[in-house]
Amino acid sequence: MTLAPPPSALADTVLPRLTAVYGAAADHARAQEAAAYMKGVAPFLGIPTPERRALSRTVLEGTARPDETDCAAIALRCFALPEREYHYFAVDYLRRHITRCTSGFLPVAHQLVRTVSWWDTVDALASHVVGGLVHADRALARRMDDWIDDEDLWVARTALLHQLRFKDDTDTERLFAYCLRRAEDADFFLRKAIGWSLREYAKTDPDAVRAFVTAHRTRLSPLSVREALKNL
Repeated sequence: MTLAPPPSALADTVLPRLTAVYGAAADHARAQEAAAYMKGVAPFLGIPTPERRALSRTVLEGTARPDETDCAAIALRCFALPEREYHYFAVDYLRRHITRCTSGFLPVAHQLVRTVSWWDTVDALASHVVGGLVHADRALARRMDDWIDDEDLWVARTALLHQLRFKDDTDTERLFAYCLRRAEDADFFLRKAIGWSLREYAKTDPDAVRAFVTAHRTRLSPLSVREALKNL
């Protein structure tokens, strides 16, 4: 079921400002280059990230802090727009305000992960938005147990990456189990995510990661192994 944006007076203020400010800054030549670099996943306005974030501050100047409904409305309405910069705005906005959201926000995050899916939005949603929700409510980890087996590779990648920022709070048993659950997948993005999640945890417990990779090297892809051990 597709979620519709809920009513939000804040979204009614932010979205017209956003489309006006971003639209005025569009650069057709840069837009074509960005779309080609991102393999045509979406059209672009052609606004470089530093400029875009400065424009975002202009858009949000004087606006109220959002509640969870506002976050859902702004994010869903942004992702309904075609140009990728609007999706980036939504991801940045959620990263800033995810602590204002409860576990009930997870279905919205799930829909965003599945919308115009590519690493440039999914990875930030995984580590900052979904990860933020799970870190605040560890009961949501059981939902990640469903996501890791999802047929949508981006949902599974999100499950693999949601603990990237957990450090000492990482559920190591779950992390390693997820890596093994998808170890035999041929998909590049899943293999890369396995290696990345292990490499990041290795900053906290290098011995555990080294032992895990040694024990399961025959199951893990060469890409996953290489990424996991890159800094060890």
